Amino acid sequence: MFAGLVEELGTVAALVDQPPGMRLEVTSQLVHEGAKIGDSIAINGCCLTVIAIDGNRLAFEAGPETLKRTNLGQLQVGDGINLERSLIIGDRLGGHFVTGHIDGLGDVISREDDREWSTFWFRCGKELAQQMAGKGSVAVDGVSLTLVDVADDRFSVALIPHTLKVTTLGRKQIGQQVNLETDLLAKYVSRQLQFSPTT
Repeated sequence: MFAGLVEELGTVAALVDQPPGMRLEVTSQLVHEGAKIGDSIAINGCCLTVIAIDGNRLAFEAGPETLKRTNLGQLQVGDGINLERSLIIGDRLGGHFVTGHIDGLGDVISREDDREWSTFWFRCGKELAQQMAGKGSVAVDGVSLTLVDVADDRFSVALIPHTLKVTTLGRKQIGQQVNLETDLLAKYVSRQLQFSPTT
């Protein structure tokens, strides 16, 4: 479980084909401290397991399902990535509950910059938009954000200068893909409504 509060921008150090999956190695300035093999760390919002540690270099394995459903398969060596360690019971929860299980990909369709501030619109699947509501929460590349407007197949968020500076979102341009995770409670409500009797 995560909070959607990115701890740092890490760097992709190596990508090693391991058909049908891939080994992903990243370097960090912070999240490697105290890390142990078997720990869960969110990379662009996707929960992965640490399989090897070498100083500030952490290794993970991503299977074909992960590579298909997230933007991790599009990474290249040198890319920046959002990193967050899993929550510890008793931690402050400044974002919202994020599982690290990506629901789908979204596309940046609009970016309006106003000095150091930005408003983004993302296109997403209608089934994901149905789980969103204005002033609700969504995780975009693992970043906990408040929804501004939600339409049938798109939504907008307003990003403060700090978020743009310390996460990958500040580097996103129109056409680029992001990992999306809708609010956990919204998923259960949506599922329940599917089986509610109609009146």
